Amino acid sequence: MQSNQAQREVIGLVPMAGKASRIAPLPCSKELYPVGYRQLEGEEGVRPKVVSHYLLERMRHANIRKAFIVLREGKWDIPAYFGDGAMLDMHLAYLMMNLSYGVPYTLDQAFPFVQDATIALGFPDMIFHPYDAYTKLIALLEESEADIVLGLFPADKPQKTDMVEFDADGHIRAIHIKPPSSELIYSWEIAVWTPLFSRYSHDYVQAAIRKRSVAGVGNELFVGDVFQSAIRDNLSVESVIFHNGSFVDIGTPEDLMKAVHSANKIS
Repeated sequence: MQSNQAQREVIGLVPMAGKASRIAPLPCSKELYPVGYRQLEGEEGVRPKVVSHYLLERMRHANIRKAFIVLREGKWDIPAYFGDGAMLDMHLAYLMMNLSYGVPYTLDQAFPFVQDATIALGFPDMIFHPYDAYTKLIALLEESEADIVLGLFPADKPQKTDMVEFDADGHIRAIHIKPPSSELIYSWEIAVWTPLFSRYSHDYVQAAIRKRSVAGVGNELFVGDVFQSAIRDNLSVESVIFHNGSFVDIGTPEDLMKAVHSANKIS
């Protein structure tokens, strides 16, 4: 089982279908907002570095060569900018979002293409440290019997993220979705998982679609909801805890200012 996992291709999965309503209006898709600068190989000077570049280069550092980016209609500036991924030495492909009820629905668009791969999930409006975080998550997934490995980072604003409850061995006990307040210290910000969880998530989303069809309405679905359901159904969810790690996103004006200010220190 472990040897099969070690040989399985790792594919990045990146949702870029958001509307960025909290920081609108913008002159471009949120994921292309310049945050810091990058050096061009073999050339003098620097160029602006868009926020989603940070995520993709961290995936590439973990030897992830292929990623699927899921878009909504109208965000054509993203494939126009990244193209086939050559600037990152990656192979990028683009899929269109179908249902707008939450990130799990967006990610499910990629299921037919990635169902037999190990998945590395990341959010393109976020910059995190350490640089080699995905390498550590993939290593634990390959070395253990885990179905999911979450990357945990210190978080001081629980209302903006999912806080994570875990035991002394790093086994995840519960996911708390954006609680108003919390005594928990860590949130999950990146994840890797096996085909078993890809299938589980796909079935979960399809069941939610059927339920919506019957009821006519439904709540927004978060990735943390699917993780929590997997925990209840006894899938193995482990963690790598980055005690000295950090993350910053650009989802709000104040966080955008923080990201721009911090970019040169955490790039």
